[in-house]
Amino acid sequence: MERGQKQAVQAWEALFRSQVTLLRRFKANFRTAEISLSEYDVLYNLTLFPGARLRLNELNEHILLAQPSLSRLIERMESDGLVRRERDPADGRGTLVVLTEHGSVVQRRVGRAHADAIAAYVGGALDEEELRVLERLCNKLRAAQSSIAN
Repeated sequence: MERGQKQAVQAWEALFRSQVTLLRRFKANFRTAEISLSEYDVLYNLTLFPGARLRLNELNEHILLAQPSLSRLIERMESDGLVRRERDPADGRGTLVVLTEHGSVVQRRVGRAHADAIAAYVGGALDEEELRVLERLCNKLRAAQSSIAN
């Protein structure tokens, strides 16, 4: 293994292992929440887009679930009144997932507790400068993927 390759593998392993550790803690926190971490992820992602709506296939790009699993999750969330599905007026074959008022209220309420946990687990481990560097590096890594060949 070349030096650069070895360093890339070690960096990835460190990033991945820290993510696994943090996600386990966050999932444990969500055991007592009114929604699951996956449901919160959907609600949070919808708040990031105009009109709190997104095509199902576009939402799938932001969520770490396979398309069939996301579709089943959206069905459950719709029956709980957190989201609703609509036909995409620009393409009648497409489905939009729309955040409901109830979903927005739940997202904000659960989001406050989740933000407190993030502040404790991530902010408790890194100082402000380290947090800025981490954010910058993660954003750079994510953005670069579209221009790196398979």
